[in-house]
Amino acid sequence: MSGRLSKPAKRIVKLLAFALVVQVFVIPQIGGARKAITVLSSVNPLLLVAAVLLQSGALLAYARMTQQLLPAQHRPSLPITFGTVIASTGVSHVVPGGAATTVAVNYRLLGRAGVPPDELGFALGTQAIGSAVVLNVLLWIALIATIPVSGFDPLYGTAAGVGAVLIAVFAAAVVSMLRGREALANRVARLAGHIPKVNPDSVRTLILGLADQLQLLSHDSKRLRIVITMAAANWLLDAASLWVVMAAFGHPMNVVGLMVAYGLANVMASIPISPGGLGVIEAVLIPTLVAFGSPRAEAAVAVVVYRLVQFWLPIPTGAIAYVAFERATSGTEPGGCVGEINRHGPHSDRSSTGRRRAAREAD
Repeated sequence: MSGRLSKPAKRIVKLLAFALVVQVFVIPQIGGARKAITVLSSVNPLLLVAAVLLQSGALLAYARMTQQLLPAQHRPSLPITFGTVIASTGVSHVVPGGAATTVAVNYRLLGRAGVPPDELGFALGTQAIGSAVVLNVLLWIALIATIPVSGFDPLYGTAAGVGAVLIAVFAAAVVSMLRGREALANRVARLAGHIPKVNPDSVRTLILGLADQLQLLSHDSKRLRIVITMAAANWLLDAASLWVVMAAFGHPMNVVGLMVAYGLANVMASIPISPGGLGVIEAVLIPTLVAFGSPRAEAAVAVVVYRLVQFWLPIPTGAIAYVAFERATSGTEPGGCVGEINRHGPHSDRSSTGRRRAAREAD
């Protein structure tokens, strides 16, 4: 099997194996070997099962958010969207690139499920940025709640500043697309005209199309409410998984302190230095949990187990989902119809390709 792998693939496998060894055997030494063994021996296995279920719920919420960002006429079923989210999560934990990798894989797989490229671009872009905005809002709420009790740390200011910039840019982009769509489209098209092999008219059409979809979403209060709720549920269920793992080792954390540690770790991990924030989340999460009162050994072991569930488990399950999806859609071009796996009764053939084929058959 190893002989069939390319050199880059072998290198990735070796790096992941090394990282797994470090994660499982080295990080727990932070609290001392004997103490780590004692902590491991006291684990509640039922709570670990609950942590896995909470992680599944977080991915399901993310899939539901993705589904709702797509127009109803081209919206895949929830199982199909859930499968693409599992696959993209697994790939993003192997390949550096952060949200960009997740978006790229989802774009490929959902395109094969019959979603047109322009609608995918809007949905996945809004998904990635909107999810990051929701995370920063949750972190702000936790910081405001904990500063009067625990004081202010310079790290809080850095994270809050990054969040403020992100939210300001996102808000400005939304306002520009809703109130000055023509001016924004013309401005972006002019800038794009200076790039070789880029058609300014195509860029202008794309921006106007994105503005139309944003307008539709902003006027659909029920759909918008579901998107925001699912984005928050994704983060909160993930954080709840961490809390349950801490409780499994006999040290449930204060919820506000845990949310500050969790928010800081994930905001820092949004910088695409390593796949899935590997090393970054652990480096921020453990000392921050300790600062909020968790014993060092319990914090180190709990974070290792949490990351085994949250980071490592999606890699094999994501690989299986990706291969299964690729096989099920083999021979289907992105944007084509996948009626065999995406049945919606009379709307199963939803793509523009499918509509043209049906029209030719009718003639």
